[in-house]
Amino acid sequence: MKLITIIGARPQFIKAAAVSRAFASEGKIKEKILHTGQHHDANMSDVFFDELEIPKPSFHLGVHGGNHGDMTGKMLVGIEKVYLEEKPDLVLVYGDTNSTLAGALAASKMNIPVAHVEAGLRSFNKKMPEEINRILTDHVSEILFAPTELAVNNLINEGVDLKTIHNIGDVMYDAALYFAARAEKKSKIISDLNLKPKNYILSTIHRAENTNDPKRLSAIFMGLLNASRSVPVVLPLHPRTKQTLIKEGLKIEEYKDFKIIDPIGYLDMVSLEKNASLIATDSGGVQKEAFFYEVPCVTLRDETEWVELVELGWNVLVSPTDAKKVEMAVLERINKFGRKAQPYGVGDSSQKINKILGNR
Repeated sequence: MKLITIIGARPQFIKAAAVSRAFASEGKIKEKILHTGQHHDANMSDVFFDELEIPKPSFHLGVHGGNHGDMTGKMLVGIEKVYLEEKPDLVLVYGDTNSTLAGALAASKMNIPVAHVEAGLRSFNKKMPEEINRILTDHVSEILFAPTELAVNNLINEGVDLKTIHNIGDVMYDAALYFAARAEKKSKIISDLNLKPKNYILSTIHRAENTNDPKRLSAIFMGLLNASRSVPVVLPLHPRTKQTLIKEGLKIEEYKDFKIIDPIGYLDMVSLEKNASLIATDSGGVQKEAFFYEVPCVTLRDETEWVELVELGWNVLVSPTDAKKVEMAVLERINKFGRKAQPYGVGDSSQKINKILGNR
């Protein structure tokens, strides 16, 4: 089978690392990777390919920046050209980014079957661009790889044919298991930042609902700054978030235990996640990684697509409407652990995908 995988953003690189390794182990599936360029910064892209041993992309569109329509449109044009040239038997997409939607739409219009990893996730907030991307991608896909039983039920409730849905667990859990030991051996970021394990808060902020709202963004940063007076805070700064801070003139007060650093590679991120006493994030992927490493999490959003984590007590939702609310939420959740469970499978999701696609 000739397959093209579409990736463009950090979480997709992590998932592709696990699945591409499974494809290569048997050789039934001949994979070529197309990188849209959505995450183009070297610290957000190149380092992941090196660390995660992902095959170098056969195609790189270099599409980044601009509004959603502009970005998605340019991706559609570039992806369609590749499909016309390569004539793949199947297209594989991950998650809920503009790259996901563009890859799926271009394939569906050319009658190329689409397989969607992380199908069926719903936040039920259509103001989120990611929610629109998820829904549209699911409904043009022929093969839907759902990570949980709840995701399966969401698809069934939307009228998706049960025969097309496969509950295979979460490929990010595969990656977490595989790279945890490697991060422990190779990453020196804890010592480089003079951190004490289990004595700091790790934060990541990049969602449009926060970065596009100066009040929310200010509440998050001032809340974390205030919290850092009690517990050190480390925040790898996403390029989009940095641009918004500069654009809005939001100057964050310098403080010795509020460490804002450049984006980091996956192994350093894993090390920071595993050793944190709490993670405060608006990222879907980081919420799960916190759970995989048994670290309490505060999600700075109004809803989450990973509701299992809230139900199990590992994660709490906090709408970042004012700085004091953010500060108290993160300080109160330190070392508040949830219940043991395995809602995302046992770490063999990539092998299941390889088997299902290889038998087509």
